[in-house]
Amino acid sequence: MNDIANTIAAGLLARLRAALGPKGFVDDAGAMAPHLKDWRGLYQGTAPVLLLPGSTDEVAAAVRICAEAGVGVVPQGGNTGLVGAAVPRAGRGEVVLNLKRMNSVRLIDAADYTMTAEAGCVLADLQKAAADADRLFPLSLGAEGSCQIGGNLSTNAGGINVLRYGNARELVLGLEVVLPDGQVWNGLRRLRKDNTGYGLKHLFIGAEGTLGIITAAVLRLFPLPRETATAFAALRDLDAAIELLSIVRAGSGDAVSSFELVPRMAVDLCLRHLPGIADPLARRHSWYALIEFAGTAADGRTAAALEASLAEAMERGVVADAAIAQSQDQARKIWRIREELPEAQVRAGANIKHDVSVPVSKVPAFIKRADAALLSLVPGAETLAFGHIGDGNVHYNLCPPPGADLVAFMAKTEAVGKIVFDIAAEMDGSFSAEHGIGQLRRQALLKYRSPLEVEMMRSLKRALDPKGLMNPGKVL
Repeated sequence: MNDIANTIAAGLLARLRAALGPKGFVDDAGAMAPHLKDWRGLYQGTAPVLLLPGSTDEVAAAVRICAEAGVGVVPQGGNTGLVGAAVPRAGRGEVVLNLKRMNSVRLIDAADYTMTAEAGCVLADLQKAAADADRLFPLSLGAEGSCQIGGNLSTNAGGINVLRYGNARELVLGLEVVLPDGQVWNGLRRLRKDNTGYGLKHLFIGAEGTLGIITAAVLRLFPLPRETATAFAALRDLDAAIELLSIVRAGSGDAVSSFELVPRMAVDLCLRHLPGIADPLARRHSWYALIEFAGTAADGRTAAALEASLAEAMERGVVADAAIAQSQDQARKIWRIREELPEAQVRAGANIKHDVSVPVSKVPAFIKRADAALLSLVPGAETLAFGHIGDGNVHYNLCPPPGADLVAFMAKTEAVGKIVFDIAAEMDGSFSAEHGIGQLRRQALLKYRSPLEVEMMRSLKRALDPKGLMNPGKVL
């Protein structure tokens, strides 16, 4: 047993072990280690035990035992988040409760276009399960091979298909949730229309596990695309991105599933640090758009619509050049530039990251203002702005000048963040588009949300979790 277990009564640990059995109770330091730090390495916590419940009843039992003892519980999915929301705090005696053993798809109803899945299901597995039933579950993001649906819903995950299908919140019909006192709310309804009081499910989606633990969900499915068409288009300039988005949305009948902004620096990073990456176009350009259309008929109309839209954009001077994938393999190679860019960033070294959103039409102006302000603050630095421009989400990063003192550069994180967030706020935007609050952005929440909004959130927290034991120290 690890040392921190001494801070919790032996009787409590014995009760948890009895409730969850040997598969659900882990106190070996080596086995626990990966669950005590976040993916980015910003947070390192401690815990007396890692709980791995195998059922909703076991989650409820564990939460009830901890509530009675006044012990905090940190819900955890795949632990792929970027704001430290799934990591326990050091020295607080909080237990980590990971849902990975709860990984069953309880029901797929193809006629009803729904799937009921447990919280520990890996996102990629749910995508495959839906496809096997000739349906689409459209939530898609870089960590889909390891992130879990419970975590996706608890953080209201976004990803590359928000433009057409919406955030995680829009993909949920019902939830099953273990409340902070151990009660189980069964809201697993498969209804599209249900005006019977408050929409309780929305309290838990995006709450980052601070109001309860999502244990299962009813997810919306869609017709499986029969044809996709992917293109990599060189833009006239940054402003042309908005013009092109309008053209392709109109030309596709609003069948654009993805529209990603990619700067030249992103292509260069991937070429330099990732094997097997190829430049889709022969000539270099400053800005690109990665576009994907999805259609439900395999009759060539989707590809034709993309080709016609790009032809119109070139005639109007919006696009300078474009490559349309001629096969799924070519499409995958193009998508690697966007999907593996975060890994290329890691290999390139330190950078200061932000995840902001502004109204779609204001994205170019935001990038220009932020670039000017930050390059004045850190002369010689490089900015890297990319992301889901179709829904206004910009991943805005500042990279250090060549040969810079990295410690001194990273010490500017707070000052850089203030500039970026202030500009986003002035443009009616958000300082956190899809990454959430966790531990990293708590002070920003207090600054950029109104006192009334914060007090409303605190009122909800007090009502559902009066002891403050559910994922303590996160969000609020």
